[in-house]
Amino acid sequence: IGGLGGAVAEFLSETQPTPLKRVGVKDKFGDAGAFDWLLEAYEMDVPHIVKAVKEVIGQRERYIRG
Repeated sequence: IGGLGGAVAEFLSETQPTPLKRVGVKDKFGDAGAFDWLLEAYEMDVPHIVKAVKEVIGQRERYIRG
């Protein structure tokens, strides 16, 4: 909230409207654990990133079609 992702989204919306999906640590307290577990817990592992990319591609296709 109010971090780098917000700044990038704001910049893009003002200069070049772009379909966007932020991928990163959500607004919650951090945890400790094994690296792979943390990636999955914070939705930063490969399946979650692929899902986010597919959502953005879908947004882009809808934007282009109108």
